[in-house]
Amino acid sequence: MKGETAQLHKSSRTCESSHSAVSLEGLAFRYAPAAPDVVQNITLDLPSGAVTAILGPNGSGKTTLLHLILGLLTPQRGHILLDGVHPTTYGHRQMSHILGLVPQEEPPAFNLNVLETVLLGRAPYLSLLQRPSDHDYATAFRALEIVGMTALWDRPVPALSGGERQLVILARALTQEPAILLLDEPTSHLDVSNARRILTLMRDLRAQGQTVIFTTHDPNAAATTADHVVLMHEGCVLHTGSVAETLTAAHLSATYDVPIDVVQDRRDRPLVVVY
Repeated sequence: MKGETAQLHKSSRTCESSHSAVSLEGLAFRYAPAAPDVVQNITLDLPSGAVTAILGPNGSGKTTLLHLILGLLTPQRGHILLDGVHPTTYGHRQMSHILGLVPQEEPPAFNLNVLETVLLGRAPYLSLLQRPSDHDYATAFRALEIVGMTALWDRPVPALSGGERQLVILARALTQEPAILLLDEPTSHLDVSNARRILTLMRDLRAQGQTVIFTTHDPNAAATTADHVVLMHEGCVLHTGSVAETLTAAHLSATYDVPIDVVQDRRDRPLVVVY
């Protein structure tokens, strides 16, 4: 897997530099003028070439923050920089080279098969009406192999299980070859085996210099996968830093409003226990 991942992501990294991959300053967002802020005055740096977990309970603002980074939402206050540059500097096609998204859930819009869906990730590299090249097909098949879906390449996507569709969406994002890969609750619809595959893949991508940012409500997913953790609660960042600095019993108990204990596993990583 590591060799395949390296080959898939050998393209130039626009966000690998001395800058943070993503910088947020005074970021605030609300969905309606009279509504409370869903994201409240967040100032944050997310490192390049690392796996960052945005961790918190449901409703803490994790997905909203991800959509703000993507430009799907516009903040009422504050700004976002990608490698020190304001996103408005880039055109739509350039942004597609920089940011790729694996949403939490995405119903199939068309009756496409698996390979056709994954090939949509090559759209930023093709002109209007241009057909995919042999290189595009090879990139798509490598992505399918990485996520373990090669055998189902000709299966209609609507006929797949929810977990299988999630793996196809991930393969599409890998085929896009973005500098920054964003994943929203990537293991929430997967069984234990496929969830482990996704978490392992994120670590493999990080080993090749890929910047990965994912949201999760599972502290153990963050503990086993992330280099950098952001703890969110009610739209605010409570703590941010390394796994050891953030995933403490006190910090997690405050984040989730329940008693939580943290022990060390066999790899000297935090293992979270909820009473």
